[in-house]
Amino acid sequence: MHSSIEKFFLHLHPVKIDRRALKFSRTFGLGGILALLFVILGLTGLLLRFSYIPTVQDAYGSVVALQNNTLYGQFIRNMHHISAKLMVIVAFLHMIRTYYSQAIYKKRAENWIYGLILMFMVIVSSFTGYLLPWDQLAYWAVTVITQIIEYVPFVGHPLANMVRGSTVVDGNTLLNFYTLHTGILPLLFIFLMSMHFWLVRKAGGVALPQSDSKEKVNVMPHLIWLEIMVASIVIAAIFLFSAFYHAPLLAEANPLNSPNPSKAPWYFLGAQELLLHLHPVFSAVILPLSVAVFFFYLPYFKYDHLNTGVWFNSPLGKRMTIHSAIVAFVFTFVLIYLLEHFLHFDIWLAPLGSWVATGLIPFLIYTLPMAAYLMYWKKYHAAKTEELVMAITTLLLSSYLVMMLISLLLRGKGMFLII
Repeated sequence: MHSSIEKFFLHLHPVKIDRRALKFSRTFGLGGILALLFVILGLTGLLLRFSYIPTVQDAYGSVVALQNNTLYGQFIRNMHHISAKLMVIVAFLHMIRTYYSQAIYKKRAENWIYGLILMFMVIVSSFTGYLLPWDQLAYWAVTVITQIIEYVPFVGHPLANMVRGSTVVDGNTLLNFYTLHTGILPLLFIFLMSMHFWLVRKAGGVALPQSDSKEKVNVMPHLIWLEIMVASIVIAAIFLFSAFYHAPLLAEANPLNSPNPSKAPWYFLGAQELLLHLHPVFSAVILPLSVAVFFFYLPYFKYDHLNTGVWFNSPLGKRMTIHSAIVAFVFTFVLIYLLEHFLHFDIWLAPLGSWVATGLIPFLIYTLPMAAYLMYWKKYHAAKTEELVMAITTLLLSSYLVMMLISLLLRGKGMFLII
């Protein structure tokens, strides 16, 4: 039995690894935690399927019955809900850990692309599962997102109708989301995760800094027992939270009674916030596509000097990352406050058209100071390409996070700021 388990783990790891790879702060175990969360979600999701009925008439009632009448039904749903939230958070942390530790370049570039696709799938999987309880929270959150899709020029309405399976969120949407969430996406996950793990193994495991000392240790027991310990802690934490924290379930979905405010799922709140300040052409098309292309191209820029496995690549890179996170957070917050209360370009520049007044002008107000900020680092601190690109990445991530937090915490009725 012990030999069989050892052989299974050795399919995922080489027989020996560099001792430095055992340091917890090297990866924080995030990739392994994600794999564990996928297994937990698969098992709890399978159990939930025994009770869930994917129809408008029965979906909500089946969830209520699961919670009230099924042994450990509430606990299982809590586990699934908490694990799903954790998976989004841990996937994001894993992505930025990989990037900031310089583990996406050269032979690892292909795996970065797979990782981005998996990150997108984590979001889609969470989004499709969001609707299934068919309560007010789920119904209107999905309605908000599909309405945002409609803002895409030319193809927005057909695309939104394809996502919904109808012109509105209804039984077709529920069935489509259920099929994706419980059938198609899990199969894609298994395939892409297998490729992702294989490419990690092919690249030699964890990205490490160059060193003359390359002491090797056996994976079994050094790494395997460390992974088992981390997995045990994660499982124990999920069990503990599931015992006390209940997955939310509001009143049954009512298409005629919209809550005020109606908000997107929490990970899309930054996009919803952006739409409040920028013309849909910018907020729903230009910016998302530009950011997506930028992230996919990250491994392929012409860099001056890469230090694989070194956090932030250099001391200057670390300084720029910290500064950029703070600058973007403060600047984005202040700009949103000014746009909300003082800068009424939609009125002042109305003759120029909404595309300019609420699109180009706010876009330039954000990007020009950020460009000047980057030029400052390049001119006065001799920042190289890798450090400037890292600063841009940090500015984007920090800006989105502050928009998400503002929408989550500071938007009240009518989506007005409460400050």
